[in-house]
Amino acid sequence: MKTDYWRRFIYQVHERLIGRPTFAYLSELEKTQWLSRDEIEQLQLEKLTHLLHLAMENCPWHAERIRAAGLDVTGRHPITMDDLRRLPTMNKNDARQNVDKIAWMGVPGGAFKYNTGGSTGQPLIFYYGRMRQASDAAGRMRARQWWGVSAGAPEVYLWGAPAELNKTDRIKSLRDRLINQMVLNAFEMSTRNMAEYLQAIQSFRPVCLYGYASSIALLAAYAREHCKRLNLPSLKVVCTTGEVLYPHQRELVQEVFGVPVANEFGSRDIGFTAHESPNGQMLLMSESLILEVLDGEGHPVRPGGYGEAVVTALCSQSQPFIRYRTGDIIQHLEEACKDGRGLHVLGAVLGRSTDFVIRSDGAIMHALSVIYILRSVEGIAEFKFIQHTVNSVEVLVVPDSKWNPETATKIVQGILKRLGDETRVDVKIVDFIPPENSGKHRYVVSHVPLPPEFDL
Repeated sequence: MKTDYWRRFIYQVHERLIGRPTFAYLSELEKTQWLSRDEIEQLQLEKLTHLLHLAMENCPWHAERIRAAGLDVTGRHPITMDDLRRLPTMNKNDARQNVDKIAWMGVPGGAFKYNTGGSTGQPLIFYYGRMRQASDAAGRMRARQWWGVSAGAPEVYLWGAPAELNKTDRIKSLRDRLINQMVLNAFEMSTRNMAEYLQAIQSFRPVCLYGYASSIALLAAYAREHCKRLNLPSLKVVCTTGEVLYPHQRELVQEVFGVPVANEFGSRDIGFTAHESPNGQMLLMSESLILEVLDGEGHPVRPGGYGEAVVTALCSQSQPFIRYRTGDIIQHLEEACKDGRGLHVLGAVLGRSTDFVIRSDGAIMHALSVIYILRSVEGIAEFKFIQHTVNSVEVLVVPDSKWNPETATKIVQGILKRLGDETRVDVKIVDFIPPENSGKHRYVVSHVPLPPEFDL
């Protein structure tokens, strides 16, 4: 369409004006995805050598660790994966406490302050540069193209946004409109707002709907509950991000919106990491990231096994994240892309360690073990399960029209059957379950740490 072409042109001009090489990197990614796996891994090592060299020159905290590991990052000798593994991992606390010694404020294009949502603890304040921004944007655009969505096509974002817009926010909102994007506030998912959101989406006629998995599922549940018939003939895909997409959410969203759901994996600190392809595979942004899947002792897990996602962000020059422990539990796979790309393939993404529930006997259960119980009980419109201690849990419930006095009893019985009779279950009826500070709606939160051997 001509309109989409001009929107893409405006987007390209905008990126050039602010010095962000988004479309140049997109052009590169469109080619490199078809390299062989060996060629992509060689490209990763070349970028890793460059990143380590920059970190050695500009980031004292990393420089000390690189010297201690005895790595030669001058480029005289190729850096290997074995060399990378000689460096110790870093975590959020390292990044938080040593930001002054890690951030490179003189990075070309400038360093920009940002922070994580802080939904699982203290927010992380960090810096990113133009190349990291370009990597995220170009990676998403390439992934959208897998689904037939081109840059400049109309997209709706169900995303976190402040209630009051400052000057910068107003400029960004204008830019969003110019490049054919509409942003709806995921922080304000009230009944009235959701009705308005559905009307706005239908009027905008998007090709892609993008947002937090829980927020999009909540909007879909509202539409189904209130018999809102959607007319979205242009919609090709719903892309979810920011958290685990559970099977029942995928089914609900596909049923309501009538198109496939493609899940995305990433975080604010690491950035866009992987995206689901039409073949159902989660493909890594391999040209921008090196992913290791490690067990609780820091050793690589075997294919098919689960471990923590430890990421080296190859475009994080402004504040290098090198062997960074994300806290996300994923499955390690060694299969090939079904479409012939050389990109690495991720297995299941289970979520953060706080998404697991610990039973009093030490058994570790995935959040789904609780979600399935609560979803099987009639009378629940929304819920949130909070494990405060091993033997104390709280269930917040927004009731629907089928709620009755026996519903709470069924909830307690189901939880006790799963966690044990010694567990104290407190069911609280509420009118509204607010999202986390990040804007996400987490179904299960555990404040009980994993056992030391699984402390990822």
